[in-house]
Amino acid sequence: MNHSPQTLFNRCALILSGMIMLGSVLLTQSQSPARPDQSRNTVDSVTLPNVHASQNEQKTAVQQSRSVFAQNPLDELTKTPDDIKGLMLAAQKNAASEKKDGDIVERQYGKKSSNAAVGKLLIRNNTDTQKSLDFKALLEAGADLHAPDKTKPAVLIFHTHTTEAYELLNRGWYAQGYVTRSKSSDRNMVRIGMEIADQLKQAGFQVIHDQQIHDLKYTGAYAHSRVNVEKYLKQYPSIQIVLDIHRDAIEQENGVRIKPTVEIMGKKAAQMMIITGCQEGKIKHFPEWKYNLRFALQLQNVMESKYPGLMRPIYFCERQYNMDCSHNNLLIEVGSSSNTLEEAAYSGRLLGKGLAALLEHAPEPKE
Repeated sequence: MNHSPQTLFNRCALILSGMIMLGSVLLTQSQSPARPDQSRNTVDSVTLPNVHASQNEQKTAVQQSRSVFAQNPLDELTKTPDDIKGLMLAAQKNAASEKKDGDIVERQYGKKSSNAAVGKLLIRNNTDTQKSLDFKALLEAGADLHAPDKTKPAVLIFHTHTTEAYELLNRGWYAQGYVTRSKSSDRNMVRIGMEIADQLKQAGFQVIHDQQIHDLKYTGAYAHSRVNVEKYLKQYPSIQIVLDIHRDAIEQENGVRIKPTVEIMGKKAAQMMIITGCQEGKIKHFPEWKYNLRFALQLQNVMESKYPGLMRPIYFCERQYNMDCSHNNLLIEVGSSSNTLEEAAYSGRLLGKGLAALLEHAPEPKE
């Protein structure tokens, strides 16, 4: 059967339109949306070819679509957020007036910092009574998690030491006059919590992010944050994961400060450390601590499989903090005071991705 050139063109355009529309849907599902305050160029902004449009209009639309398909889907994960770029630019302008007081040295923590392992999972067991603990069996037991109802909060993020902050410039040295603490949520631990929460929300999970400052008085900060943790757990019994997000501070006797750093997908990230405790010594009322350790091993396993080297060895110790409030309750150190805000925020996004993957593969709740 013969067809006119115009008819053939229209049919081809229709087929092309369908193929691009299908690709658009798949790409939208795989890409992570940007934060609300970031400019972006996603499939949402592309006009798909219209079979009734002119040939030039169709050609332009196809070129626009191809440019989006050519983008690296990891761009949204690795790019520096605009607000952090602004802080870095402002810091650069003030850098000329600052004087070097000491060196900052990068270090990647790994096997040498551990004394136990399950395959590639490293643990620093700093307990006295749990030296013979079977970490392999605990990993195989899995975490006390089930597939959450995505209409209800599943994760609580808070910051006992809310004002902990970071360097802004990666220059290999520090100035004593620059204080790595801040009440501003655009640069303290709240900013890192936002990155974690955003990734979870993009995966469809509901998150409670407590942004209250708990360390205006450093002594008593854990008692202060505990009030909110208990309040949220009572208000939202659907919460399964509780994370207290901090940053470390590592300084040697010679004044050299350490920044735990690793390269992930071509970009510097702040190494993270999971801290989980047990009932021994001074810790008397923490009978269900193994649930947290099981979760720590599961999370470490996911993170190591997705982003090898991002996690420092799990720090298993005689500690309680607020981890006795619930199961799957951890303290996580995101880098140190010598890491940059950019590096820590990147790690926050990666952690959010790992948590989302863990929840996505959680078993259905038992009836």
